[in-house]
Amino acid sequence: MTMPLHMFPALFLQAQGFIAPPLADYLRILPEIVLSIFGMIIMVVDPLLDEDSSHKSLGTIALVGTLAALASTYFMARNPGIGFSNTIRVEGFSVFFHILVIAISAVVILTSYEYMAVQRIRAGEYYGLILFCTVGMCLMSSAIELVLIFIALEISSISTYVLAGFRRREASSSESSLKYFLLGSFATAFFLYGVAMMFGATGSTNIDVISASLRSGNNQLLPYVAVALMFVGLGFKVASAPFHIWTPDVYEGAPAPVVGLMSTGPKAAAFAVLLRVLFETNAPGRFWLLWVSAALSMTLGNIGALVQDNVKRLLAYSSIAHAGYLLIAFAAQPELGTSAAMFYTAAYAAMNVGAFAVVSHFANAGEKYVTLEDYAGLGRRSPWLAATLTFFLMSLMGIPITGGFFAKFYVLSAALHANLVGLTIIGVLNSAVGAYYYLRIVVMMYMREPRAEVPLTRVPAAAGLAMAVCVLATLYLGVFPGRVLDFATRSAVQLMGADRAASVLPPAPGPGQ
Repeated sequence: MTMPLHMFPALFLQAQGFIAPPLADYLRILPEIVLSIFGMIIMVVDPLLDEDSSHKSLGTIALVGTLAALASTYFMARNPGIGFSNTIRVEGFSVFFHILVIAISAVVILTSYEYMAVQRIRAGEYYGLILFCTVGMCLMSSAIELVLIFIALEISSISTYVLAGFRRREASSSESSLKYFLLGSFATAFFLYGVAMMFGATGSTNIDVISASLRSGNNQLLPYVAVALMFVGLGFKVASAPFHIWTPDVYEGAPAPVVGLMSTGPKAAAFAVLLRVLFETNAPGRFWLLWVSAALSMTLGNIGALVQDNVKRLLAYSSIAHAGYLLIAFAAQPELGTSAAMFYTAAYAAMNVGAFAVVSHFANAGEKYVTLEDYAGLGRRSPWLAATLTFFLMSLMGIPITGGFFAKFYVLSAALHANLVGLTIIGVLNSAVGAYYYLRIVVMMYMREPRAEVPLTRVPAAAGLAMAVCVLATLYLGVFPGRVLDFATRSAVQLMGADRAASVLPPAPGPGQ
């Protein structure tokens, strides 16, 4: 049977990979497309605007871009499945992290409105880099190809390297950017070595193929080394010990809104990659690696925070400690730990972005007022601002009716169900230690005389809206955790496969059910 001549060109193009993917594939990366378009619009429009008026105009474009990307996740969620030659997968898991990182970026953009004007920083590339960084974070959460994960990691990392040094007139900011770049590049090399070794061990860089190969039982030493090397690269991004050394210096020098982004968005995306690499592939040797890193992160983070007088450095060590709490879930059984880790990531994002929104507003021009002494008497001078920060600190401590309480509750419950009694005890003891340095800030705000030389300006509408969104999100996760946890549980079942997810966490108590 002869083939019509008009079909040969199409067959040739298809064989060469030149045929465009189906529409469903583009819908599966629609948030990334929207963010990229708005990022390019900002870069084109920026030279046409006056510097004084560009802050709000470009910020508004960026905010509209994040809101449009959030809306586009609906069409992404309506088209689940694998796309682009088995390199991305859309399921509840990837949708969850898409919504989370885009929402983080939207709140950070709101926080940056006032900050960019007060610091007198050119805004164009700033907002563009935030959107491009979000593109990388979104791709990390849906990629099932290690090479694509590496590319997405670099897109996110390069943007944050530049954002960390945006206070160009400050030597500490330049130091922050350079240190983050050098150490980040070094850590990324470890991740790439791990990818190469995993390819050598399994013959593929696709997570599904790697999972099938590792489950076949022909495991040798090479996969263990590959997992350890990849964990070095991802451990750097999530600031877990012993890869946390960069965190305090970078957080201190970087702009406060950028720190709010760095401490939540890239960490959430990196945790999403960790969940895929460690749980979906059933990576060998992960238990003790995660156990040790979790214990070290909690202990070193909390001990380091005890002696800090700079609020940004204190919250940097707090970020290390919370990475340790989250890794407890990774050390637990996949069926229990995945949903707990997802809920913790969302709760931590809400309270930490909110805390840095307050710090960003209070720091004033040049970020002069970031020490504990500067916060003395804030409860009298600005009751609402002090109450907002206190609420976020209570959530970071894990006090009931806040998202932080249920986040720790589910993580520790997952650890107990997995018989990780020792790690659970370490987590509880570290939570008690952490309460001390959070309460130091509260005591300073309400039980010390105010310093007259510290100026206090009115909270602008955009920053106030950002704080309100974070307060409401933290409160919602603390009072009605059931819906988010149920969605996380269903997403974990999809990630692990129904046949490997027979048990899940117990229902959330209280009115969230």
